[in-house]
Amino acid sequence: MSDWSAGGPPRRRPPQGGDDRYDYYRGGRPPQGRRPAPPPPPPPGRPPQGRRPGPPPPRRRPRWGRRIGIALLVVVVLLGALVFYFDSMLQRTAALDFQGQAADSAGSNWLLVGSDSREGLDEAQREELSAGDAGGRRTDSMMIVHIPSGGGQPALISLPRDSYVSIPGHGKTKLNSAFSFGGPQLLSQTIEQNTGVHIDHYAEIGFGGFADLVDAVGGVDICLDKPMDDNMANVHLPQGCQELDGPQALGFVRARYSLDGGDLERAENQRKLLGALVDKGTSPATLINPFRLFPLASGASKTFLVNDSDHIWHLMSLALAMGDVSSGQGITTQVPFGRFGRDSNGGSVIVWDKDKASRMFEAITNDQPIPQDLLDQ
Repeated sequence: MSDWSAGGPPRRRPPQGGDDRYDYYRGGRPPQGRRPAPPPPPPPGRPPQGRRPGPPPPRRRPRWGRRIGIALLVVVVLLGALVFYFDSMLQRTAALDFQGQAADSAGSNWLLVGSDSREGLDEAQREELSAGDAGGRRTDSMMIVHIPSGGGQPALISLPRDSYVSIPGHGKTKLNSAFSFGGPQLLSQTIEQNTGVHIDHYAEIGFGGFADLVDAVGGVDICLDKPMDDNMANVHLPQGCQELDGPQALGFVRARYSLDGGDLERAENQRKLLGALVDKGTSPATLINPFRLFPLASGASKTFLVNDSDHIWHLMSLALAMGDVSSGQGITTQVPFGRFGRDSNGGSVIVWDKDKASRMFEAITNDQPIPQDLLDQ
């Protein structure tokens, strides 16, 4: 039995808010233009009823590979910019632009020249370096560096300044006179014609530049079997091992009149100090120390005079080869000596041993090791 039959129709709910509202029990349509209000939003911090909070969005892991790659790219760009900057600072000259060059050969041959140029030195620097007031440019040291093409032993060969050779257009006289007569170009031509060795690269450094390079690496270590006292070069060094600064190192390679071996011993000292300088310049203590590396690179680029086709990366290759020489993995020697003689002016000269010198330079031209008997002299 229904509730209607038992007790009549259900009691009607009174309308709320006036007669114009929709009454469920009366029926009809809801008022036009009005919609039920949406439920209020849940309180902040509380998830909606009936929904579970989802997992938090995953954290983006840092892309370390990408960051490292970008950092390496920045370093490479900066290093490249520095290389081109230092290269632009090199001084250049047409040292190898002459007629009758020797035939090109395997390997790479450098002509290294140490000049007594005073250019760029003020009065105080001239006094400190005992450079005097002489004008012009003369050469105190000349060396050939041969770098084999197949990765063999590089060779450093001294050419004594008093070597008695034929100079194109000037007859026979001392080798260093070629530099006085015609600068780097005539000197390179003279060496090529007297040795038969094709010169690929040229590098020259003067008084001030050499001293600056020694100071840039913090000095070089030299061991002396006997004291050195040379008033002309203003160098006074005790016997034993010691560290030389720039002016002392310059005096050491210039000293001549106090040496028993004269020009030959002087050339030996020059090779010894050049090896010590390269050894210090390529050591980890210099390469990882920016306070030494950048002054060294800057000093080298400012003070070296190179051939007009040479660049800073060629000098880097030379430094690596010289590092092998100084570490004992290369050869250091001088052109075979024959005897002392006199030039037309009565000056003392050095006469090469023609046969042995020819064998040495022929080995270089053919990119072959120098015969051992020439190294044992």
